[in-house]
Amino acid sequence: MERLSEPYTIRYPQIVAVADDSSERVELIEFFDCLGGAMWVRRHYAQSPLVHSVRTVGATNRYILRAGSADLALEGSVFPAGIAAVAADEDEIVISYRGLGGGGVGASICRASAPGIIRYESDPAGGGRLAGSTIWLPRRERVIIGIDDTDTPEEGATWTLAHNIARAVETDRSRYLSHTIVQLYPVPYRTKNCVAIACEFATSDAGELIQSYRDYLEEYTLSDETGMAVWRGFDPSPLDEFGGRVKKGEVSLDDLAALDDRLSLIMRGRGVIGAVAAIPFYTRFEEALALWNGSG
Repeated sequence: MERLSEPYTIRYPQIVAVADDSSERVELIEFFDCLGGAMWVRRHYAQSPLVHSVRTVGATNRYILRAGSADLALEGSVFPAGIAAVAADEDEIVISYRGLGGGGVGASICRASAPGIIRYESDPAGGGRLAGSTIWLPRRERVIIGIDDTDTPEEGATWTLAHNIARAVETDRSRYLSHTIVQLYPVPYRTKNCVAIACEFATSDAGELIQSYRDYLEEYTLSDETGMAVWRGFDPSPLDEFGGRVKKGEVSLDDLAALDDRLSLIMRGRGVIGAVAAIPFYTRFEEALALWNGSG
C-alpha cells in the first residue's frame, strides 16, 4: 500500500481574484478538487458578513466580497468557518480565512498552499482548534472575449476554436476561467445554429492576452466575417440590453456605436454583433442557451 504523503491536506488547485475599479468589490474564484469539501465551504462561508453572494461555476466556487474585516462568531456545526478580511490595493488582493476543527484545516494550509498565491501566513491546524490563514494574490482584472462567425457551412465550429485558443493563451498572468455558448437569434446568414462564445479570463496583463487571442483567431478562423470583441471590467451588465436584443432579433452594425467605452471591437466582421452580445451572458448558462425567438 502506497503511503499518503499528506493525509489531512487537500490543496486547492488554484485560487485567483479580480477587483473592481474602486477596490471595494472583489470576486474570489477558488478552483476545487474535492466536491464535498467545496459544497461544505459554499454553505458555511456564505454566512460571512463580507460575502455578498457565492455560486458554483464548473469546478470553482465564486464569492462576491466587499472590502473590510469582520469578527466571525464561529460555532461548531452552525458557523464553523468563513472569510474574515478582504482588501485590495494596486497590485495585490488579500484574503483572510478562519475556521474551527476540520474547517480550520481548509481555512489554513489547504488554501495557503494553492497555486497562484504570492505569499501567505498560516496557523497550525487540525483537531478541534481554531486556525486560519491570510493569502496574498496578484490583483487581476476581468477580461471577457466574445467571438462569433469563425466557421463555414463546410467546416469548423466556433465553440471549439474559442476554447482551444483560450487554453493556448493561458499563462500565469492570464487565467482562463469560463467558456459560455450563447444562443443568438437565428438570422438568415448564420452557418447553422447561430451561437457566439464568451471566454472569461482573470489577468494582470490584458494587452498581451488580447493580442495573443487575436493572433490565434486570425490564424485559424475560416470566415471573412469573424468578429472579436473584448470587455475589460468587473461587471459587463451595461451590455445586457444589447445582448438581449441580439437574442431576440436581427441587429445592425450601426447599433454598436453607442456602447460602453470599456468595450473594444477587435475584429470587425459581421460576427462582431454576436461577439458583443455574448459577453454579458458569461457564466449565465441557462439564459445564454435559451432561444429567445423574438416573441418575448
